[in-house]
Amino acid sequence: MPAAPRTAVDKALDLVEAVARAPRPPRLTDLAEEVGLHRATAYRVLVDLVRRGWVLRAGDRYLPGTAVLQLSSSAARNSLGALARPVLEALSERTGMMVNLQVPEVDRSRVIDVVRPDRLAMISRLTGEALPVHRFAGPLALVAALAPADRDPYLRTAEESGYPMGGPDGLLADIERTERTGFAVEYGRNEQPVASLARAVVTRPGAPVCALTLVGLGPEFDEARLPGLRERLREATDELARILSDPGPLEVSGTPEAREAPGPASYQPVSGSQPTCTSTSRSTSTSTEGPA
Repeated sequence: MPAAPRTAVDKALDLVEAVARAPRPPRLTDLAEEVGLHRATAYRVLVDLVRRGWVLRAGDRYLPGTAVLQLSSSAARNSLGALARPVLEALSERTGMMVNLQVPEVDRSRVIDVVRPDRLAMISRLTGEALPVHRFAGPLALVAALAPADRDPYLRTAEESGYPMGGPDGLLADIERTERTGFAVEYGRNEQPVASLARAVVTRPGAPVCALTLVGLGPEFDEARLPGLRERLREATDELARILSDPGPLEVSGTPEAREAPGPASYQPVSGSQPTCTSTSRSTSTSTEGPA
């Protein structure tokens, strides 16, 4: 299928992003080549971006403008990461687990923040990584919360990798189970005794905003402990959904009061007998990173 033609908005955003990620202030020729535009077209778009404050012209070079700087300052206070951070920290303290925050992208999810206790330093953070649905609990929770018609790109990625789709152990069964229970569970990868539990944050049916994932050692996710972990995760995702749905608290984000998490701060292990290590169940990847 041929790519859709680039709109004026596409061209403007391409140029703003190119200016922002350049290792040194670029020239017009550099930017036109970077984004694949004719030099005259790039110049016309840049004139408007300079006028609106998104780009600053300094001689023959271009820098991020005041609008970008203002947006960055606002994002530091009111971005999803900033709003979710206290929730991640509180959830990690209550469970003793690593917690990550993921957002859906075109056909995967991306990890944008992680809180990892020292005792789990051996498990990779995966910060910034794009994760496919057939290998991780986080994207599985997000896809299960999507409207069925919106799942195709994620399923296609799994199918192209050769992952089984049908049958009781296939991806479609995993999605159905996750949709029914509200939780995605992943028991280890390769020989690693690592497991994870994820739940989507949904403020509008069929359109998950993000997902929170608990990650820890496999034995800590046995049948005796899972109910307690699910309850802590449910509380955290419901709290984040409330924060995202209510604009009131945004004005005080970053204050000590806003950062203070409700409930107990100390780690209280979920009760249960000491389990044995759970065997790997879903992934055949050779990666040494922990699940997310």
